[in-house]
Amino acid sequence: MRTHPADELASAAAADICSRAWLNEAIARIEADFNRSADTHLVRLDLPRAPGITLYLKDESSHPTGSLKHRLARSLILYGLCNGRIGPATTLVEASSGSTAVSEAYFARLLGLRFIAVMPRSTSPEKVAAIAFHGGESHFVDDPKAVYETARRLAEETGGHYLDQFTYAERATDWRGNNNIAESIFTQMRLEPAPIPAWLVCGAGTGGTSATLGRYIRYQKHATRLCVADPEGSIFHRHYADRSLRELERCDCIIEGIGRPRAEPSFVPEVVDRMIAVPDAASIAAMQVTSELLGRRVGGSTGTNMWAVATIVSEMMTAGRRGSVVTLLCDAGERYSSTYYDPAWLIERRIDTAPWREKMLRFLDGCGLALTQPC
Repeated sequence: MRTHPADELASAAAADICSRAWLNEAIARIEADFNRSADTHLVRLDLPRAPGITLYLKDESSHPTGSLKHRLARSLILYGLCNGRIGPATTLVEASSGSTAVSEAYFARLLGLRFIAVMPRSTSPEKVAAIAFHGGESHFVDDPKAVYETARRLAEETGGHYLDQFTYAERATDWRGNNNIAESIFTQMRLEPAPIPAWLVCGAGTGGTSATLGRYIRYQKHATRLCVADPEGSIFHRHYADRSLRELERCDCIIEGIGRPRAEPSFVPEVVDRMIAVPDAASIAAMQVTSELLGRRVGGSTGTNMWAVATIVSEMMTAGRRGSVVTLLCDAGERYSSTYYDPAWLIERRIDTAPWREKMLRFLDGCGLALTQPC
């Protein structure tokens, strides 16, 4: 029996209304979750040996999913929803080193959607457990460069949506405002002695955060400069120096969440004022010292940021400059209990943090300002 064209139109209209109702509810759930979460803290750290210079850490570990990637996950899923790519039965798939996947699993569960994270097999067990806690599934690959194609394939096989943080991070976030991380930092700095930071320091995994910060600085006409701290084994600082270099055979770095083997589409070097390459051992040492300074554990990428901060503050001290410096506390160290905070794990990888720790401690003591080489 043939269906009358009018009945087909009515059925399509009803389906559209049902789909739009689900979309409205999905966006409302995400907005309500955002409304329940207070903005992340801005922690002030005085540097007694650096008069006139104040350091601030934007504590992104206080998000509901414990990391900076909570902002990105929310933006990526809203982007997919509002572009008509996510519906009530869509499987969400992501290529990740862990933290983005944890946050995306959280939002997928909020919307009642299946979520699959494609990650390197070396991803910390704590992150894998966090993804499972939020109802997500993990799919492991041995070659970190295979995460992209594997995620794309799984999305096709499941009829799902590949969130693709490495492509969409820089465009899913409204860099002009809407309480993005840049607007949040400058709003929280308003009552500080030096409200317009001399420097903002962040790392690059997708490049989305640095793109948002750099664009916002320019849009607001601030004098602030942006520094991106990058693991030595990553492509980003090489690409920044020579735009023709876009890919490495592999990324020889152990700092999860930042550093990549290819220059990701979301990385916008034109909005970056400076890049500092940081050895893995220096990142771990700075992570350890920062944890001791704060009285709580921070992750490895925070250590990378802090090493770059120490370099910049040292130069400011030498030049007699004053001002504020803001960096990101990306996530908590509990996610790395079995890796960065495990002495046996470090020994197995021949990572000696001692000389770098001495440099970082001497920096905090106000001497030994040349940080580019270990003692």
